[in-house]
Amino acid sequence: MKPAGAASQKLQKVLAEAGLGSRRTMEQWIRDGRVTVNGAVAAIGSRVTPRDFIKVGRREVRWPAPHRAPRVLLYHKPEGEVTSRDDPQGRPTVFDKLPTVRGGKWLAVGRLDYNTCGLLIFTTSGELANRMMHPRFEVEREYAVRLLGRLNPDQVTRMKSGVMLEDGPVHCALVEDAGGEGANHWYRIVLTEGRNRVVRRMFKALGVTVSRLMRVRFGIVSLPPQLKRGRLTEIAPAEVRRLMDWLRVRD
Repeated sequence: MKPAGAASQKLQKVLAEAGLGSRRTMEQWIRDGRVTVNGAVAAIGSRVTPRDFIKVGRREVRWPAPHRAPRVLLYHKPEGEVTSRDDPQGRPTVFDKLPTVRGGKWLAVGRLDYNTCGLLIFTTSGELANRMMHPRFEVEREYAVRLLGRLNPDQVTRMKSGVMLEDGPVHCALVEDAGGEGANHWYRIVLTEGRNRVVRRMFKALGVTVSRLMRVRFGIVSLPPQLKRGRLTEIAPAEVRRLMDWLRVRD
């Protein structure tokens, strides 16, 4: 029996808000028997309060502070780093530069491949990360793309109506000429897709070579102009709350 007056929450929600992953991932961990509450293996649907002792494996989970916004970092990723914690080839990883976080871990909001640079967001909130990435929320990603040559009108039309890839069609909400000189030409594109290397695969399907790819915006979060490559900045709690409010409106 829970103490009188203690507000309970779903276990998977508490785990996600503690920065361990998305709710869907937390639900799977519970099904797998990885989570215990007060020494007993938890079940899907379990509710917990701040007085409960929660563990994932051997790790104690701290109850999220009720009025504290999760932390959010912006990183200007350079080319030549992977968006994973460990790399079999021993290449530099974006997680190498992140500060230590107590009672949780940093989650990458989406990925950028080895040869892609630009905005990468990290957060301690699994719920925030999931809402940014999940296809049903249709959060926009904006890229600056440098091509060898120019797109012709038919290619632009195909990008807006849909380019068929091996894992399904992809289309852009915006394709805008951003100018250029010589053989290289820049375009600004916006899409709501987060599939692996989807931008590069789309241009490859059109027979166009990408010479540089840079993400400049993810949802309402833009890459700060003053943030140099390889540098981090943490956004203020008020801005984090504004982002979370914006994501909730998208339900």
